[in-house]
Amino acid sequence: MGNKLSAQSEDRFAAETGRFRRELLAHCYRMVGSAQDAEDLVQETYLRAWRSYGGFEGRASIRSWLYRIATNVCLTALQPRRIRMLPSGLTGPYDGLDRPPNLVAPGDVSWLEPLPDALLAPADDDPAAVVIARESVRLALIASLQHLPARQRAILLLREVLAFSAAETAEILGTTTAAVKSGLQRARARLDELEPKPAELLEPADQRARALLDGYIAAFERSDAGLLEQVLRTDATLEATPFLDWRAGRAGCIRMLDAYVIGVQGDWRMFATSANGQPAAVIYRRDVDGKLQAYGAVVLEPTATGVSRVIAFHHSALVTTTFGFPDLLAD
Repeated sequence: MGNKLSAQSEDRFAAETGRFRRELLAHCYRMVGSAQDAEDLVQETYLRAWRSYGGFEGRASIRSWLYRIATNVCLTALQPRRIRMLPSGLTGPYDGLDRPPNLVAPGDVSWLEPLPDALLAPADDDPAAVVIARESVRLALIASLQHLPARQRAILLLREVLAFSAAETAEILGTTTAAVKSGLQRARARLDELEPKPAELLEPADQRARALLDGYIAAFERSDAGLLEQVLRTDATLEATPFLDWRAGRAGCIRMLDAYVIGVQGDWRMFATSANGQPAAVIYRRDVDGKLQAYGAVVLEPTATGVSRVIAFHHSALVTTTFGFPDLLAD
């Protein structure tokens, strides 16, 4: 009888909580800036929720109960960690060509990572799934959020992204409504300092956005930096982890790529995808043995007048563990 009841409880738990997994993943990602870390934290959230499910008794909505667990799991995880950064959050742009981009030693910086849209996409047969607002996972926002103290970050997300009331947020965080209101005010002010209002971005499915992504990919695959003239805005910026240097202005971006990156035709292969609600590509580079090896990912900020920002992530594990592509390609 006990096993039967346990199985029934497990089925009920899965039915009541499973539909929130994608939005909890988005929440944990906004908090910690890493898709892999966010998946681990969601797993921990569900383990804790299952252990305490017997005492839940519906005293709050299942959604706010899960968010209480997930937010506190994130806050605990963030205590010993450095914030995740992009190069533009560390230093000003570099204009010279006197040396290759300055590589940051492993472990010196915790780098922000992209989040594939596929991880948030509801299954075709799941009409109850919550649609994750693309704006809430844009890379520029995620990068700015990392500069907020963790509890302010949580307050801002719970109130302004997830639309919990001040009272609900206070309950989730185990604090007072007054503290929530004060924390939100400080978080808004700091975020306004960090991230001026961005240009209106095109959706990844927009034909103009896809054309810009195709043009960016073609420039690398054909080893033709001149193609980037048709893709980048005059005020475009270019940054890549794990490099400290980043560029501002189309001319400087193209000069650097032409001098140090693009190489010869056949060095690069890219496959279009989307991440953080933006057009993206996974990247392969030909190694010294002539094999096309997983290299990283790139995310674009497309506008009606061209790409305003290019952020590349030169971490091969992203290709396989985060985006689910193979490690090697056959020619």
